[in-house]
Amino acid sequence: MTDPVWEVSAGLTAYPEALARMQGLAAGIRAGSESERIWLVEHPPLYTAGTSAIPAELIDPERFPVFSAGRGGRYTYHGPGQRVVYVMLDLAARGRDVRRYVAGLEHWLIDVLGDFGVSGRIIAGKVGVWVDTPNGTAKIAAIGVRVQRWVSFHGLSLNVAPELNDFNGIIPCGLAEPVTSLSALGVEATMADVDRAFARHMPALLARLVA
Repeated sequence: MTDPVWEVSAGLTAYPEALARMQGLAAGIRAGSESERIWLVEHPPLYTAGTSAIPAELIDPERFPVFSAGRGGRYTYHGPGQRVVYVMLDLAARGRDVRRYVAGLEHWLIDVLGDFGVSGRIIAGKVGVWVDTPNGTAKIAAIGVRVQRWVSFHGLSLNVAPELNDFNGIIPCGLAEPVTSLSALGVEATMADVDRAFARHMPALLARLVA
């Protein structure tokens, strides 16, 4: 198979625009009229609600716009300084294994963090990637996916240098543990640095899907 199209959007992408485009691309991939795509964006500050979102976990609904995402999971935050990676793959041609796909995203993030000297890890029963900090365990990356007729969309988010206080309006992913970022860990990385790391480790992600 050929590699997915790699696309990086400059500036801040409005969430409704991103959601509509993802849905269109996923439909095109199913129909064979679009190529698989990995799309990297930043959003303005906002909260999204997954299909398992619990209203009580939206602590401050007036703080930022709230959007229904249609992906799995609960509430999450997106905003400037956070790299969001939307992954639209034809899983019918890449192994038909959703659990392997999610595990592949987790390991992709761990590989990227390793490029910056950060040791990411998975915690059983908690989707996402975690790191150890002087104040305890903290979440540095979230994963929320949807697979429809074996085409994936939505994806993951990595906290590069967002305003961490913006997470305080929700209980992120329904988990009480704190969140952190590369910047908070003392890593000075630009978004372009992070994008290059994602691109460098993309072949390993694709290989894991059919391993």
